[in-house]
Amino acid sequence: MNIVVCVKYVPDAQAERTFNASDNTTDRDNVDGLLSELDEYAVEEALKIVEAGEGEVTVLTVGPAQAADAIKKALQMGAHKGVHVDDDAIHGSDAVATSLVLAEAIKKIGNEAPVDLVVTGMASTDGTMGVVPTMLAERLGLPAVTFASELTIDGGAGGTATIHRDGDASTQTITATLPALVSVTDQINEPRYPSFKGIMAAKKKPVEKWALADLGIDPSQVGLDAAWTKVEAFAARPPRSQGEIVPDEGDGGRKLAAFLTEHKFV
Repeated sequence: MNIVVCVKYVPDAQAERTFNASDNTTDRDNVDGLLSELDEYAVEEALKIVEAGEGEVTVLTVGPAQAADAIKKALQMGAHKGVHVDDDAIHGSDAVATSLVLAEAIKKIGNEAPVDLVVTGMASTDGTMGVVPTMLAERLGLPAVTFASELTIDGGAGGTATIHRDGDASTQTITATLPALVSVTDQINEPRYPSFKGIMAAKKKPVEKWALADLGIDPSQVGLDAAWTKVEAFAARPPRSQGEIVPDEGDGGRKLAAFLTEHKFV
């Protein structure tokens, strides 16, 4: 099977994240980044499918130069090759434009060998929207089988993809014919840690770098000017003020009750 996994390079959630003052977009240059945690589950699931049969996993990302680190991590985990779409015109793109770039890149990958399965995470850890997988499936003309907590491939290429989708009151079982797009949740597996052997092997794996011109995309279709939504303004969260300390001199209960009553908690 020929599997493409879409991954994203995101700012570290533990770092101090902010926006660029020049255009109100997320600052990705002055903060450490990494492969989105939710995308690690997608990479792991693709590797499990290939290891159970045969095939190849291609990792695809769209982003600035630093986004190459996301591909690097996936290659260290075991993916076979990577594709990095990097073009200055992409800066500020929304989900609509991002799905366009991903779709055209997947079509180009498929020119070499038909893509049987596209796997994504359920969302990115920076935007947390979760709409790109469905948009991407629509552009590719593929069935979208989303939020999979379990995935089974039957018959290999040309077969079927069956998922379990867990809800609050039930679990749905959904089957689609391949080729298809599947987004996975963080319940589906336990992503592996790159081994020393995998880290060394990743250095020799091919990574292609494409620009918008390679995909036949007009720059006017992407970027901040083409975005359907924009951040108009932002402000840093004010620092937390120190709470009031009430000494208990035998009347602590009354003071607590008075505080709760004053703030209408009781």
